[in-house]
Amino acid sequence: RAAYVNENYWGRPVPNFGEATGKLLVVGLAPGAHGANRTGRMFTGDRSGQWLFRALHRAGFATQESFESANDGMRLVDCAITAVCHCAPPDNKPTRDEVAACNGFFERTWELAAPRVAVALGRLAWDETVRLAKQKRWWNGASPKFGHLALVEFPTFVLMGSFHPSQQNTFTRRLTEPMLDAVFSLARKRVDSLSVR
Repeated sequence: RAAYVNENYWGRPVPNFGEATGKLLVVGLAPGAHGANRTGRMFTGDRSGQWLFRALHRAGFATQESFESANDGMRLVDCAITAVCHCAPPDNKPTRDEVAACNGFFERTWELAAPRVAVALGRLAWDETVRLAKQKRWWNGASPKFGHLALVEFPTFVLMGSFHPSQQNTFTRRLTEPMLDAVFSLARKRVDSLSVR
């Protein structure tokens, strides 16, 4: 992209970001071609990240709203961000093979993090989280349907759904900032309730 012609792209699998054992795990789709794939940090350097980090900051899960650089000093608080895929997929649409290639990393992230609250950004993140829950026998019921502000109480964690803060959703106002804030405000309440038990 012309705007970044003088930058060195990260261009490798993008690692998780945040506190490894934070109570909140945000599950995204894949690195943006000119966002995380460029900067090397999840949701950093593109408009999706702008929306996500502002919402996380307002809910107290991020120390600042900045989203441009992996070296901006931002920290996540009691929160981590992962993705179903860790490499930027062609046309921003991961294939089943690409999702399968990252399954092991996705599973290991969940085993190590053991989050109590998860926010799935989009249907694919939701479906992969439910698939993992069934595979690990954390859940043996019917597969719950994705929706914005959908909430499912699994035995060991709460899964919440949100429309992805992609430009496709934000430009069309399918997702607004108050809608995204509602998700992370609820996540904040659930995380805080764990601290007082």
